Amino acid sequence: MDASKPVNLKEALASFDDIYSPRIVATMNDYDVRIAHTLGDHVWHSHDDTDEFFLVLDGQFDIALRDASGGETTVVLSKGDTFVVPRGTEHRPSSPGGSILMFEPSGTSTTGDRHEGAIPDHVDSTTGHQL
Repeated sequence: MDASKPVNLKEALASFDDIYSPRIVATMNDYDVRIAHTLGDHVWHSHDDTDEFFLVLDGQFDIALRDASGGETTVVLSKGDTFVVPRGTEHRPSSPGGSILMFEPSGTSTTGDRHEGAIPDHVDSTTGHQL
């Protein structure tokens, strides 16, 4: 990745097909800017020490959230919508298909500090891949 050149997100997304396998398109201070294709269910997980920012670039992206009593709500996001999952909040992304952009501290795992159940084959447990 050449930091002196702009990154076109449409071209970057076209360069890979893997879902839930984010690519790092920029690094700013101690944060990665990541993009990913989305389809199907992710795993229930949480990040103990960081909030998680999502911007929907295309399609639909849903985030199921659990509160302290175990109740669940789902936030439905469409193209252009943003949402922040607060640190420590259990959540499970899902999507009928689309793409997202995320801001996360460098080294943040896609499956969180804790996750529920086995990680499905279509979910890449990673801290991001270089574009």
